[in-house]
Amino acid sequence: MTGDFATLTIGVLALQGAFAEHVAALRRLGAEAREVRRPAELEGLDGLIIPGGESTAIGKLLVDFDLLEPLRRLVAGGLPIYGTCAGTILLARDIGGLDQPLLGTMDLQVERNAFGRQLQSFETDLQIHSLGDEPFRAIFIRAPAIRAVGAGVEPLARLDDGTIVAARQGSLLVSCFHPELSGDDRFHRYFLEAVRTAHDEHAKGEPTAVIA
Repeated sequence: MTGDFATLTIGVLALQGAFAEHVAALRRLGAEAREVRRPAELEGLDGLIIPGGESTAIGKLLVDFDLLEPLRRLVAGGLPIYGTCAGTILLARDIGGLDQPLLGTMDLQVERNAFGRQLQSFETDLQIHSLGDEPFRAIFIRAPAIRAVGAGVEPLARLDDGTIVAARQGSLLVSCFHPELSGDDRFHRYFLEAVRTAHDEHAKGEPTAVIA
């Protein structure tokens, strides 16, 4: 996958968590990266990344900063959004009945802290066919796991035991791990390719593309 992403403006939700590393990855790939903390900063975005961090804290801040409903409208409008770790939780419709603010727009059942606490963080190589033949070094830190997916969701990566750790649904993409910490920009490039396709089709007045 190749291409110039200079025409794209990607927001990175910057309320809490590992947003700076996402900004750096996007800029390495040539895209314009904008830190988002207020509703006005959502204007004119071609895509958005919701980073890892504390999902409960991010959810509360989405409410406090009046971002929850604007983000839901952007999802409904087809804006490409990529959620990592806590972002996966925030995008999921089902997190086991836990009470916290969610976007709740992706047909996933997600378990928080599925692999244990900080001491149980780990790294592993994943075979992700959408990224090519070379394994992707995935970093899991207090990570969630995707326990079930709806009919419209395509798993992208699994652990050796079959646990789903990355998936896509329409213009939405999630990973339970932190690609921004790996030094491997292929997952961000994959997202930017999808954003660029959606941007180009929108400019032509065509229906919004899905991540493929």
